[in-house]
Amino acid sequence: MGLPISIAPELAPLVTLGVLVIEGVRIEPASQDLADEIRRECQTIRERSGRLRSGELPQTADARRLYKALGIDPTKTRPSSEALLRRVLKGEELYRVNTLVDALNLVSLRVQLSFGLYDGARISPPITLRRGLPAETYEGIRKGPVHVEGRPVLADQIGPFGNPTSDSARTMITSETQDTLVTLFAPHDLSSTRVDQVLDQTSTLLTRICGGRVTERTQLR
Repeated sequence: MGLPISIAPELAPLVTLGVLVIEGVRIEPASQDLADEIRRECQTIRERSGRLRSGELPQTADARRLYKALGIDPTKTRPSSEALLRRVLKGEELYRVNTLVDALNLVSLRVQLSFGLYDGARISPPITLRRGLPAETYEGIRKGPVHVEGRPVLADQIGPFGNPTSDSARTMITSETQDTLVTLFAPHDLSSTRVDQVLDQTSTLLTRICGGRVTERTQLR
């Protein structure tokens, strides 16, 4: 693999990290076709879920299992995928950012696993998924400091830049982004077949909406 990325030994027994590098993406502020696809998906989810809350739905179990393995209470710090699901079940619209972010949110909503999405030009490899250091933080997107001490975090030579709950302002996707790193955070015991299926679904939707080509793809365990 060309991109040097690894999982620290203390997290390797707990996490599977899916990795996609997509080069040459074209990002637009919005897409009506994508908005319609998201709207249909949200309606389908509401119809299938009935009156059940997000935590009562079986599809949230994988992300919750990962959080529990990492020592995070998923009822207090929700996986980003479940946060999207809760919005949908409450009848709220998903946040709209740009076509790449919106497309990945749709994948996360469908597969109920958390992702990270980063501008490749703003990352300084090598990258490691590790525990946050004492008092370690990074600036969140449209929020203040994200505290990651003791929590799983992706870090490069500059410092931490993302975790399964929140990405950083430093590596956020903008209209100028051309190459992107996508990370899938999954529990270690999720089958390789399932992880491959999710990576297939992710790469297919993102390249359909934003173009580009997948230049790297792997899963780390």
